[in-house]
Order: sequence, then C-alpha cells, then structure tokens
Amino acid sequence: MKIFILAVGNRMPDWVEAGFTEYIKRMPYELPVELIDIKPEKRGTGKNTEQILSLESARISAAFPPGCRTIALDEHGKQWSTIKFANVVTEWMREGRDIAFVIGGADGLHQDFKKNANGILALSTMTLPHAMVRVLLAEQLYRVASIIKRHPYHRI
Repeated sequence: MKIFILAVGNRMPDWVEAGFTEYIKRMPYELPVELIDIKPEKRGTGKNTEQILSLESARISAAFPPGCRTIALDEHGKQWSTIKFANVVTEWMREGRDIAFVIGGADGLHQDFKKNANGILALSTMTLPHAMVRVLLAEQLYRVASIIKRHPYHRI
C-alpha cells in the first residue's frame, strides 16, 4: 500500500519542507508516502470561487493516481483520535488499496470532489493554513505508523 498526499499550493516555505520531509523519511517501507503538488489557480483573474475550485478540482483529478481510496481534508469532516486513525489505516492496509489524502487550495476543495471522496477527514475544526496541514498530516501519518509498528514514538 502506498500513501499519496495531493496538495494544492505554491512552493512551501523552508520550514514546511523541512517538517514534512522529516516525518515522511521516518515512514516504514510498508507505508511509503509520496507528495504530489498541484498548481493552484491564480486569484484575481476575474474568476469566481466556484470557477477556481472547479479548475483546481480538474487539476487534482488529472494528477490523481488510479484506484486510490480518496480522503479529502476539510474542517467539516470526521475527527478521529490518533488511535482511531491508526485503526482505520490498519483496515485500509488489509484491503491493500493505495490511499490519497487531498489538501485543497486557499478556498478548500470543490463540493463535487468532496461528495465523490471515500471520506472526509478533519485534522481540526479550526481553519488551518495549508502549509501547516501538510506538516500536521505527515506527523499524524508517522504517528499512526509508529502505533501500527509498536514503535515507542507514540506513548499511550
């Protein structure tokens, strides 16, 4: 099983790259993670939010690895404890299907994209900067892997 993170956004600050990379390089070989950057639509071009979200959704779909379970990240999604997240990922691993976590752009993800996703996950009910979501998701994926592998990183 492979984990993909599709993230709409421009070049991230160095601290984001460093944080994200630090957690991803710690992942066990059974759970490799690949980041796929999606170019955001330019704002201020006369397009409304619906048009922008639609264009970004098309870019996400074009870059989407085939056959993946789709998990959209959105503050209105399900909130899980880390233990619950680890249990869910364990179930997904048994299925053997790749997983794609999708982080939207400045305006989030198109409603149709979220409607067609296999699930919607909220890392927080607070609105988080997209850069922070990358690091937070990477850390939680590493934490989940450490729980599954019974590594002492996560202390219960």
